[in-house]
Amino acid sequence: MTDTSAPLALYVHWPFCVSKCPYCDFNSHVRESVDQALWRSAMLVDLQHEAAVLPGRRLGSIFFGGGTPSLMPPETVAAVIEAAERHWGFEPGIEITLEANPSSVEAARFADIASAGVNRVSLGLQALDDKDLRFLGRAHGVDEGLAALETAQRAFARVSFDLIYARPGQTLAGWEAELSRALAYGTEHLSLYQLTIEPGTRFATLFEKGELAAYDPDEAADLFDATRAITAAAGLPAYEISNHARPGAESRHNLTYWRYGDYAGVGPGAHGRRGGVATLRRKKPENWLSAIERNGHGIEREDPLDPQDRGVEALLMGLRLAEGVDLSRIPDAPLDAKALAGMEAQGLIRREGTLLIVTDAGMPVLEAILRELVVT
Repeated sequence: MTDTSAPLALYVHWPFCVSKCPYCDFNSHVRESVDQALWRSAMLVDLQHEAAVLPGRRLGSIFFGGGTPSLMPPETVAAVIEAAERHWGFEPGIEITLEANPSSVEAARFADIASAGVNRVSLGLQALDDKDLRFLGRAHGVDEGLAALETAQRAFARVSFDLIYARPGQTLAGWEAELSRALAYGTEHLSLYQLTIEPGTRFATLFEKGELAAYDPDEAADLFDATRAITAAAGLPAYEISNHARPGAESRHNLTYWRYGDYAGVGPGAHGRRGGVATLRRKKPENWLSAIERNGHGIEREDPLDPQDRGVEALLMGLRLAEGVDLSRIPDAPLDAKALAGMEAQGLIRREGTLLIVTDAGMPVLEAILRELVVT
């Protein structure tokens, strides 16, 4: 299943945020101060370790995620990019993405981040409504966020931004108007996520106390359908369940995940998949730093994946894509034949040669399909 001739992807996790958003279950941490020189050195050590165990590959993409990687000093971003090119070499036209908060402070760094080598930015706008931004715990307002978007469009060749919908009290008409406004800013890519209540978050605590209600599933399905129709009409069809892009502007880095390619992960809590081995870095920043000093890398676990595990992961990732998953790459794909036949009969899944594709009718119930279809 692993194609060692294919470009490698690199994920770099910066774990720090100014504050923790109430919906966020990512590995993010708030610290009063960060020793930037120490962190830059540690990142380069972790990177060097991955390069040593993945020789002879070239990078097709780098993704700085978090946390809030736009809080990284541009010189740290530049040092990581330079080291990655030195260790692996770059494919022509490499995609280098950095996630950013749309605050004026961080937007002021965009030109320097672009000079460091980043050519694509993903902005966490999350909403175009000030009241909802406060509900989501965001530090920026709409005007500040849109000003940051304008700055990003001047600084970077490629720009994406995120919005969260199915927010409490949000109507179908309200979301349609907000999404149409978002599309008018002309970015090539949008990530559009339904608000979910994740375990361990502040929203989960409020939900358990009865202080936050989940969005009605039928109304959420209407918002999902409207999202796909509006983005398709605007020339940014869904290429993955939550991601929409102009043809050719898809996130090449994320496609590596969804197509189950190899990727290296460095930084606290970063996951990786290399040569059939799942890697996981230590999550707590201080523990990761200690591991770097002690071991020369931040790895907590390296787990070989057997063919069954790899087949399950490839299906769970690939069926999110509009293009589907190529079963010729998954020997003995762990599929429930009876469930598959039933879903085909219902028009939820279709086959095209060796491709297995979740249809437009199936995408709104993808999670249920995966639970029934994939034998874990």
